[in-house]
Amino acid sequence: MADQSTPSPPKDDVDALKSADAKTLHQAVREAGEDELDRPTSSLFFSGLAAGLAISSSLIAEGALHAALPDASWREVVVAIGYPIGFLIVILGRMQLFTESTISAMLPLITKPSGRALRRTLRLWGVVIAANLIGTAIAAGAIAAGLLGGNALRAAMLDVSMALTEHSAGGTLVNAIPAGFLIAILAWSLPNARSQAFQVIFAIAYVVAIGGFSHSIVGSAEAFLLLFAGKIGLAQAVGGIVLPAIVGNLVGGAGVFALLAHAQVRGEMKEGQE
Repeated sequence: MADQSTPSPPKDDVDALKSADAKTLHQAVREAGEDELDRPTSSLFFSGLAAGLAISSSLIAEGALHAALPDASWREVVVAIGYPIGFLIVILGRMQLFTESTISAMLPLITKPSGRALRRTLRLWGVVIAANLIGTAIAAGAIAAGLLGGNALRAAMLDVSMALTEHSAGGTLVNAIPAGFLIAILAWSLPNARSQAFQVIFAIAYVVAIGGFSHSIVGSAEAFLLLFAGKIGLAQAVGGIVLPAIVGNLVGGAGVFALLAHAQVRGEMKEGQE
């Protein structure tokens, strides 16, 4: 009697269906970080500048939804749907976003710590942060000057941005730690996301939005808009909003999550080297 059992699929097909384990994810994110660290400064800068401009579309999308919806208790939850738009554009477009690079640039450093590795990491963060902030400042200036959208959209974006002023500098720093942690999770998860990358980016960015957590780069677009519109001063915009958010994102991403991600595979990496 003929064997009618279903043939086993090729091993390569089975492996392709498996999710990467933590050790493999660590290697994938670490190697991506090495590639970023090796990029010329000019490449990092212009990629970061494009990301700063593009991430401002989150504010534009939120403003458009805010302007179109009635003043109801559920409006903020729906307005937050616009928040992931900038992240989708930047991450799927492979632009250099500071908060995404907190873990990817940190893993090579903590895997093989050295003075050179530290200098490379600081160079990347410094260039990308500067470029991101220049991009968001340009976008915010264009919005404040009425070059992007009409008066109703501008007013709505100002309303959305005013939420930043509810926190002190210390409150913003603490509030930015979960945002840094979540965006680091996003960067860690993407190698496993495959065709679900859109949904993963959208879901995590949406949680940042509805949680009211402080993201340094999106928040800088909002802070610069408030500054250029005369709603807040330079000291509050930079010292009370942007810098505390950068520090909090670093603590959550490069500090808490990157160290945990490395710690969970450190023993396995040592075993593999023996």
